[in-house]
Amino acid sequence: MNYSTYDDYSLIHLVALAEEKALGALYDRYGKLVYSIALNSVGDAGLAEEITQDVFLRIWEKASTYQPEHGKVLTWITSITRHRAIDMLRRRSARPETVQPGWAVEEEGADDPPEMAAPENVEDLVDLAQQQQRVRKALAQLPQDQQKALAMAFFQGYSHSELALALGEPLGTVKTRIRLGMQKLRALLEIEA
Repeated sequence: MNYSTYDDYSLIHLVALAEEKALGALYDRYGKLVYSIALNSVGDAGLAEEITQDVFLRIWEKASTYQPEHGKVLTWITSITRHRAIDMLRRRSARPETVQPGWAVEEEGADDPPEMAAPENVEDLVDLAQQQQRVRKALAQLPQDQQKALAMAFFQGYSHSELALALGEPLGTVKTRIRLGMQKLRALLEIEA
């Protein structure tokens, strides 16, 4: 049976029925993407590999809890990845301040869909790449202090109080930067939509 031709929902359903090859097909399809998200979040290749393995273990264990009305399988997987990366950073207290997410606007065509995409998922991956490019362009328009606060809160899992301590700024200032950054980001993305 060729599981690479199955859509994501069918694969998750088969994983919930303990079909190992369906999990393998999901890994082939999204393994590199999960690793990339983890690496961007934690800044450590070994830790990103550990997170990737843990994400697919969680998919194996929790496939029966997936609810399609709450979002696409890809969204569910990326959410698991992000939360797992934040958990890992908090547990290990490994917050690399020198690693910053790639906010810079990249050249056109730099966001080609990942090679691991199955043909039926190319549209989803292209949509995701276009959304990421829109967000990067909008983020590049924010003041540097707002970019840094948003990056540390979102990608590195800092709470507001941890962020204030790390930046040496008052808590109110950090909260204001995040709030203003999110408001500006929302406005920029609405204009572009």
